[in-house]
Amino acid sequence: MDEIVRLESIECRYDSRAVVHGVSLHVNQGNLVCLLGPSGCGKTTVLRAIAGFHPLAAGEIQLNGGSVSRPGFSLPPELRSLGMVFQDYALFPHLTVAENVGFGLRGLTRTARVDTVNDILAVVGLQGMKSRYPHELSGGQQQRVALARALAPKPALILMDEPFSNLDVEMRERVSYEVRDILKRHGSTAILVTHDQHEAFALGDQVGVMHAGRLLQWDTPYNLYHEPNCRFVADFIGQGVFMRGRLRAPDTVETEIGVYKGNRAYPWGEGTTIEVLLRPDDIVPDPNGPLKGEVTKKAFKGAEILYTLRLPGGGEVLSLFPSHADFGLGEKVGIRVEADHLVAFPLSPGLT
Repeated sequence: MDEIVRLESIECRYDSRAVVHGVSLHVNQGNLVCLLGPSGCGKTTVLRAIAGFHPLAAGEIQLNGGSVSRPGFSLPPELRSLGMVFQDYALFPHLTVAENVGFGLRGLTRTARVDTVNDILAVVGLQGMKSRYPHELSGGQQQRVALARALAPKPALILMDEPFSNLDVEMRERVSYEVRDILKRHGSTAILVTHDQHEAFALGDQVGVMHAGRLLQWDTPYNLYHEPNCRFVADFIGQGVFMRGRLRAPDTVETEIGVYKGNRAYPWGEGTTIEVLLRPDDIVPDPNGPLKGEVTKKAFKGAEILYTLRLPGGGEVLSLFPSHADFGLGEKVGIRVEADHLVAFPLSPGLT
């Protein structure tokens, strides 16, 4: 598979302050990947560096095997064969949908431009709206026009900077799946920057979690959730609680709710005080189980209810129950642990 993007230990600075430290990754043709992290983590700066809008203090960026950024050299953005989808869509309000999409196709003949616009509007499902103006479209339709405009010149790479942040939560999830389907059908390669893990997981074949300017883990959504490589990723991705425990053997931990053998060996030595990550799907309902939890909080989620349960030893866990299992606050419910992916970390400093 052809490699479209490669970052080799890039560093970016604002004045004398480093905001991106030693980030390395690569993206293959046809892959959709995401940079995910909280505000200020450096993810947008990485995207700007790939686009050619921010210089490198160290490292190198390659596109299609050629160097486009390194200290002292930056190929102009317009020569990088990139498509950009911005947070505010940046549509021209005085142009129709067709004119917006065809804006970057001025090098083509009129017939070729019209054919390309019609083809790409069909791909994004807007072929009947080419005479409308942006203010006549919904937020999701505007998003698809912005995507169509980025796709029309057939760039090697699409860059998307928080493209769904102006949509409401329900539409954001739906549109992110639509965009993934459009990009996959078009055979596009894309990098999305977002702070929303639901967007990242809906769109990304691979996701990179960033924190404080560093890329902590570059992996599949499944592995980020079940196999986080550090405590920050474990805490940032998904829901869960950390329970104090002790290492009984390299692959065995002891907590207040029992002794459990995991799917990996830890190197810290028998007796080490640890924190065990327990996800809501690790704690399953078991009406006949010996372990009981008291309902302290509940959140109805349609098909499921997320319960916060206080354990006999005082700790708390989260558990997802089918929504017909409706318990009141203070009720005790039977549960058991099914932690196929046991995740533990040494006790963080300050928590002893």
